Amino acid sequence: MHIALIAHDKKKELMVQFCIAYKRIFEKHELCATGTTGGLIIESTGLNVHKFFAGSQGGVQQIGARIAYNEIDLVLFFRDPITARPFEPDMYNLLRLCDVHNIPIATNVATAEVLIRGLDRGDLDWRNIVNPKNEKAGA
Repeated sequence: MHIALIAHDKKKELMVQFCIAYKRIFEKHELCATGTTGGLIIESTGLNVHKFFAGSQGGVQQIGARIAYNEIDLVLFFRDPITARPFEPDMYNLLRLCDVHNIPIATNVATAEVLIRGLDRGDLDWRNIVNPKNEKAGA
């Protein structure tokens, strides 16, 4: 499965701790993240993470594009609901894309834990059936 990891500044440490706690599960999957979050995860866990731009510099949009192209299966987006951001529309677009494309998304650690444990049990294997990867048009 392809998992996208995003965390607002006040939630980055929580994301790192979450990745440490579930490293055994994350190691089995392909990870991508916005730049700063990805760097912190790599530094703290040694996990292989493809880094996009920082969230405020287009990284959220890059992940959104991968969702639209069916290249993401799960999104963990630890957001700070208290602090306003100038790039709020990008975040809402990401949530909308997940809804449109039936991508499970967690916006807090409680929901993320449920999704990660479900992923480990195979509860999200339907993504491989409904949205098979690497199918080329006409192939």
